[in-house]
Amino acid sequence: MPLLQRATKFQRVSVDLEQTERSARAAASGSREKRAYVRAMFSDIAPRYDLLNHLLSFNVDKRWRRRAIRALDWTRDPRGLYLDLCAGTLDVAVALANQQGFDGRVVAADFAEPMLRAGLAKAHSHPVHAVNADALGLPLGTGSCAGAIVAFGVRNLADLDAGLREVARVIRPGGKFVILEFTTPPNAIVRRGYHLYFHNLLPRLGGLISGHRDAYRYLPESVTHFPSASALADRLASAGFRDVRWELLTFGIAAIHVGVRS
Repeated sequence: MPLLQRATKFQRVSVDLEQTERSARAAASGSREKRAYVRAMFSDIAPRYDLLNHLLSFNVDKRWRRRAIRALDWTRDPRGLYLDLCAGTLDVAVALANQQGFDGRVVAADFAEPMLRAGLAKAHSHPVHAVNADALGLPLGTGSCAGAIVAFGVRNLADLDAGLREVARVIRPGGKFVILEFTTPPNAIVRRGYHLYFHNLLPRLGGLISGHRDAYRYLPESVTHFPSASALADRLASAGFRDVRWELLTFGIAAIHVGVRS
């Protein structure tokens, strides 16, 4: 290949990469295009979403999800209706429905239909109902749910506060809302290693395996722009939840928030 052609190709790749980074940063910061961007992105990576989740988190995400489900305290109403928000490929919904003693139903809502379809096989014979719906306008009655849970989804909402209020609307008073989400580690040393992996290695590995560069550049950007653990607790309180508490997981790279519907 002539030197001029090689240089032109390199320039084109560099421009494409810069555009990818700009698009991911704009969506993560809450641009008007965020809803469409996130839906398209998750629809594209749905076939390999589970593989990448477990691989890139070294399977720690499974333990986090189990802890989040325990925090939901579903045993208070084992026959109730529970919401799995931003349900993706149904990991949390199926794990909840599969709990010993659980005799209720789980509505698994996600606005990226390909994600739900990718997980349907898991839900076979479980009381899980997949619903293609936006978190900002859920097709559920006011106070119809005994509780709700969301794993790694609230940072993707086009309007976080509106989404929290919508969850508060569908949960009956006394029901719990559990959020499992990435956060920024408070320890400076851990934070350095976290940023090295999250902003450099993860986008490359994720893009290579998924074939979708945007998705794994959006992930660290979305965490960077997401509220801190204490700020998220304040937003939950403002949305109608009381007794809000949180705990940091695995050196503070993730957190579980729990609020009780007022």
